[in-house]
Amino acid sequence: MNKLFIRIKTVLCAGAIMAMAGTVNAQQPVKSKVLADMALANNYFMQKWPDPGASVTVKGTTRTSNLWTRAVYYEGLMAMYKIDPQKKYYDYAVDWGEKHQWSPRGAVDTRNADNQCCGQTYIDLYLIDKKPERIEKIKQSIDLMVNSEKKDDWNWIDALQMAMPVYARLGEIYNDNKYYEKMFEIYNYSKTVHGGKGLYNTADHLWWRDKDFVPPYKEPNGADCYWSRGNGWVVAAMLRVLEVMPKNAPHRNEYLSVYKEMIEALVPLQRTDGYWNVSLKDSTNFGGKELSGTALFTYGMAWGINHGILKKKTYLPVVIKAWNAMSKECLHPDGMLGFVQGTGKEPKDGQPVGYNNVPDFEDYGLGCFLLAGSEVYKLSK
Repeated sequence: MNKLFIRIKTVLCAGAIMAMAGTVNAQQPVKSKVLADMALANNYFMQKWPDPGASVTVKGTTRTSNLWTRAVYYEGLMAMYKIDPQKKYYDYAVDWGEKHQWSPRGAVDTRNADNQCCGQTYIDLYLIDKKPERIEKIKQSIDLMVNSEKKDDWNWIDALQMAMPVYARLGEIYNDNKYYEKMFEIYNYSKTVHGGKGLYNTADHLWWRDKDFVPPYKEPNGADCYWSRGNGWVVAAMLRVLEVMPKNAPHRNEYLSVYKEMIEALVPLQRTDGYWNVSLKDSTNFGGKELSGTALFTYGMAWGINHGILKKKTYLPVVIKAWNAMSKECLHPDGMLGFVQGTGKEPKDGQPVGYNNVPDFEDYGLGCFLLAGSEVYKLSK
C-alpha cells in the first residue's frame, strides 16, 4: 500500500511539473524583456560591425555590404527603431546608406531582387528625412523594370521579399499604380509559371523554393520539399506589401489571400518545441531547431494579430511558443544568435545548425529576429 501511494505521488508530481513547464512555455512575454532581448542581439552585431560600409568577406569572396543579407538586417533594425527610436540605430542605418551612395548593389540597372533589397531601408530613411538622394537610385532601378516587358526575373521565392516591398513603397509614395501592376506581373509569373506550373502549391498553400524542387522532387520521407526560410520570405513579402498598400490598390486581395492561406497551413507544422523544421514537412531531413524560418513565421503571425487580420485566440499561443523558444534557446548571453541556418536554398545547406554554430552570414538571422520581436513587442504585456 505504501509503495502504491509513493508511486501515485511520484506520477502526480511529475504531471504537475510537466504542467508547470507547459505554463512557462506558454507565458506571454513582457514588453521590457522582448525589447531587452532585441537590444542585446542588435548591440552584439553593431559592436562586431562598427563600420556599416565595411565589405563582407565569406569563404574567400568579398561583397559590398549592401548585399541582401545585410539589407534584411536593416529591415529588422528599422522595425526596431519604430518601437525604440534610439538615435544610434538611425545613424547606423543612415551611415550604411551614405557609404553606398544610396544605390542598389552593383548598379542602378540591376534586375536582381537581392541587389534591390537595400532599397527598403533607403525608402524608410527617406520617409523620415526626405532627402531626394535617398530614393533616387532605387527608384531609377525599379523604373527600368516597370518600363520593361520582361517579367520572369523572380525565379526563386526569396526574391519576393527582397523586391516586392520596394515596389509597394514606391506605389504608395508616388500614388502610381504602375508599380503595383508591374509587381503583380512579376509575382504572378513566379506563382503560376516558373517551374512549369508555378512555384505555389495551391493545395498545400506553400511554395517550392525554385524549379529544382517542384515535383517529382521529393524529400526523404516522400513529402514535397518546402524550405522553411524560403516560405518565411514569402510570408514577409506579403505582409510588408499589405502594410503599405492602400486598401483600393490593385491586386491587394491576392496578397491578403495568399498570406492567410500560408499562415493557416503553417500552424499545424509548428513543432512541439515552438520551432518549424527547415524542411517543413520532413522532420527527418536535417530536423532540429532553426531560428530564421521560425522568426519569419512568428513575424507574420504576430503582425496579422496586431492588424486584426488573424484571430488572437487562435494564433497568439503559436506566436508565444515560438518567441519564447527563440528567446530562451537561441540568444546567447553576449547577444549572438544560435540555431541560424546558413545561406542556401534547401534543408541541407548551411549545416550544421546549432547553438554554437556561426552561420556564414550573421546579419539576416538577426534581421528576422528583430522583425519578429518588433511585432511580438506590440502584443506583449
